[in-house]
Amino acid sequence: MIADEVILLKRTTSAVMAAGLILTILISNAGSIIQDGRRLDGLRGRVLRLHILANSDSEEDQRLKLLVRDELLRSGYFSGASDLSEAEAIAQERLGDIEDTAEDVLRENGCTDSVTAEIETTDFTDRVYGNITMPSGEYKALRIKIGKAEGHNWWCVMYPPLCIPAACGSEDEEADVAEDESAEEEYFDDEELDILKKPKKYKVRFAIWDKIKSLIDD
Repeated sequence: MIADEVILLKRTTSAVMAAGLILTILISNAGSIIQDGRRLDGLRGRVLRLHILANSDSEEDQRLKLLVRDELLRSGYFSGASDLSEAEAIAQERLGDIEDTAEDVLRENGCTDSVTAEIETTDFTDRVYGNITMPSGEYKALRIKIGKAEGHNWWCVMYPPLCIPAACGSEDEEADVAEDESAEEEYFDDEELDILKKPKKYKVRFAIWDKIKSLIDD
């Protein structure tokens, strides 16, 4: 009995010491966590993502999803936007045109699926694209839903315009859309580029920041 109590005491002491160590680390790094967290929130608040959901995971539905993607990227709907608010306003105003453009692609390929387009705040996981990693979290997104929208999705950054159709004509998701690296330099400052290009450096700090915010919101 005494032995069990001793073991329990040791475990409790270890847990308290570990918690104290974690708390000490958090306090000593609080300034950088807050600073980087605010930069992350700023980054999230300047991006409009493009999210296209295929009808299903069939080969044909996935092919159609990529054809819709290519046509939307060629459309230039957001080429005149100077900031996120303007990009979002353009998207909202042209949702009908976007749906029509997508449906035209489907009809040309013998598909009768309907398309819905909407602006939503969506929770994304970390997404790697080219040489950048867009951190997880909530972002404004233009979501294009084809048919039942139950298939694998494709995403990119519509504003700033980081994705452009490539010249190769392949149907591979990575091969036929290129990342516009010049746009990265134009639209993001050095601190934001550091976040996008060095995700491991910020992963723990961002997780702590989002946890703190979730506790405050609750």
